[in-house]
This record gives sequence, structure tokens and C-alpha cells, in this order.
Amino acid sequence: MTESRQAVTGDLDAMRREEHDLVVVGGGPAGLGAAQAAYDEGVDDIVILERDFELGGILQQCVHPGFGLEYFEEELTGPEYAQQFIENVAERGVDIRLDTMVLEVTHDRTVYAVNDEDGVTEIDAEKVILAMGCRERTRDALDIPGSRPAGIFTAGTAQRLINMEGKLPGEKAVILGSGDVGLIMARHMHLEGAEVEAVLEIMPYTGGITRNVVQCLEDFDIPLRTQQTITEIHGNDRVEGVTVQEVDEDFEPIPGTEYEIECDTILLSVGLIPENELSVDAGVELHSVTGGPIVDETRETNVEDIYACGNVLHVHDVVDWVTEESMIAGRSAARSLQDRVETREEPIEIESTGKLRYVVPDRISTVDPDREEIPLYMRVHAPMEDVFVTLSSGGEQLARTFERRAEPGEMVTLNVDSDTLAELPEPRLELDVVQREEA
Repeated sequence: MTESRQAVTGDLDAMRREEHDLVVVGGGPAGLGAAQAAYDEGVDDIVILERDFELGGILQQCVHPGFGLEYFEEELTGPEYAQQFIENVAERGVDIRLDTMVLEVTHDRTVYAVNDEDGVTEIDAEKVILAMGCRERTRDALDIPGSRPAGIFTAGTAQRLINMEGKLPGEKAVILGSGDVGLIMARHMHLEGAEVEAVLEIMPYTGGITRNVVQCLEDFDIPLRTQQTITEIHGNDRVEGVTVQEVDEDFEPIPGTEYEIECDTILLSVGLIPENELSVDAGVELHSVTGGPIVDETRETNVEDIYACGNVLHVHDVVDWVTEESMIAGRSAARSLQDRVETREEPIEIESTGKLRYVVPDRISTVDPDREEIPLYMRVHAPMEDVFVTLSSGGEQLARTFERRAEPGEMVTLNVDSDTLAELPEPRLELDVVQREEA
């Protein structure tokens, strides 16, 4: 029993106990998509546990357009995208429990949750899908010298202040990091009347998708300065300015390149961390690069009958891909409940070269006669132009896809025909990235 659960449960005999086919932890876009897909695959005993007062997760504060272009083939705001799925799961009669905190998920799929109405509930689940999302890195992870004045926010916190609470964080801002939320907030702060002095990025390339660089920075003449970072924060009660320096190939500040920027606000967009405390308690193994669970093509983890999807698995750049992946997890859990998949005698391991940061899934463990193809999601280490992403086994090329430009901030997808996996030279797939002239 974990300390958090022990502190809350008290009298174990008085605990409410339930049994369900599928428990989904998290009611954001991943949890909603997984629940909808599982229901449509024939499972109707589904519970969504959500700690917030409403479903939709981070989408509820993303009032800008740009969502749904892939899944719905129309441009929606974040709340509009979420509402589609909120209505879908409600129409299907999914058991939705808001303001409910999950305290623990055990390796044998016992879920402990608490809320004001029911107290502590112990749920024995046949399948569990982890969809807790991710959180932002804060200043504590950066070790920036200086005092601790007011005016330092994560980009997501600033977004919530403006969009949901009607408060402008500051009047003159510097944004550190060029992740998608930071790029979007640069535009949003500008449109709300603040001056955005610069977006600073320590890498030689941006961390967000190209569309956001163009629409959020270039269209508004907001400067993007790569290979630069904040090395000191000035101010006592409130931020008054920052010292900025260029960095070398090892990301160390270069002496003599210092300059000052006057500002009253700093927004941090320096990466997202999958929320996997519950996963670790359940015995789920995490990937060293993504920080999310290691999964097979069904999104099942190393712990039998526990699945993971969405940003808890790996951080996505587009919510449509979260939905696509979560539906894989939902359908897979449902089909497993119905004994409609067969486990391979030997799983097919998926390996990648150093040009790729990671690939999801890590292995292919099942045979499903109704599955026509398996999508592989991956990210490159650095920007590359005119490249083929190739998939091989035993020296034989099985599939490839061409990318005019591959960016670390944008997911690359390669769909593998299930029939090609029937007779592999060896139970191993190898992913590589090669220049067009070398292919």
C-alpha cells in the first residue's frame, strides 16, 4: 500500500468496492478517445476517472484554432475538439467520474480512487488504460541563476490565466523555449497587447511544428533567437529583465556574448514530462528517452492488461495523433477482453538507428486478423531534408516513406502492412533514415 493511499483510506472495511471491465485513468483527449473506441468495439462497462471538474484536459484552455484538421477534417478550437468526444462518450453511457483522484494502480489492476461523494473506492478492473497526460518543466529543472521574483510562469500556466481566468500575466515578455505552447503563447500575448521581446531557444532549431513557427512568430514579426538562453534573471519583487547569452555546441554559455533584455515576465516552454507516477507504482517500465511506458503495438505495457496512450506515453505535437493512438489502445483492450487477438510465440522487436530519437511501439506482440496495418510513430534527432524513413528486416526493405523535411518537433509516421510481418527473415524490424540520393 502506498503512503498516499494509506493516508486516505483509513478503515479498509468501510471502503467501497467495485468491479469493471475497463478503467480509463484520465479524461483528456487520450482517455476520451480510448473509451469511445473500446465502447464501439463492444465493451460497455467502462469507467473514466478524471481529477479535474470537467473532461477535456488541456484542450479546455486551448481556445485557438488548429485542432481537428486530420481527424475531423475541419479546423476547431481546443474546447470544440474536446466537446465532440465529451458528447460521444456521454451518448454511449460511459461512467464518468469527475473530481476523482486516482491514488494508486497496482500491477494486478486494482485501482484506488477518491472523491467527495464516494470516499475511497477500490476498483477491480479487467483492463486499465493509463491516459494521465503530461506536465510542464518548471524553472527548478533549469537552474537559472538569479533571485525568485514574481513574473515567471510556465507557458501553459500563462495560457490558463489568459483564456480561463481573464488575466494577462505581464506587459513585456521573454519566452524561453520554442515548444508549441510557447510559440502559441507568443502570439497570444502579442494579441492581448503585451510586447513579446523574443523567443529564445537553446537548440539550433525550434522545438515546435513549422506551422506554429510561421503563424505565431513570423506572421507577427516576433524574433526567434536560436542557440541562446537566459543565464540570469534580474529583479526582486517582480522580474525586471534577463541576461541572455549564446551557447556553444555543448550548450555552454559563450563568454562575451551577453546582452540584456528588459522585461517583466518570463514564460517557460522548455519541455513536457509524461505523468507516470501511477505507472511506476504499477510496475510499468519506462522508456529512457520518452519518459513514458514501453509498449507493444496494442499499447499494452510490460504489465499484463495495463495499457498506455497519449502524452503519458510520449509527447505528441498534434492532438489528432493523440486521438489516433488512444483509439488503438481502446480497441486493443476491448479485443483482448473478447479474446479476439492471438499472442505471437516470439515478439518482433523494433530497433532504430541513431538518427531517430525513439520509435513507438517498441515491439509487436500480437496477431490480429482484422488489423490491416500497424502505424509506427517516431522522431528524428535533428532537422533533415529530402529523406526516406525505411523499415527493414534481415537486410530486406519492407516499407519506406519520404519526408521533404523531418523536424524533431514533428512526428513521423510509417504504416506497416500486417501482411508483410507474416514471413520476416528474423523477428526484428530496423528503422533508419537515409538521404534520398542514398536510398
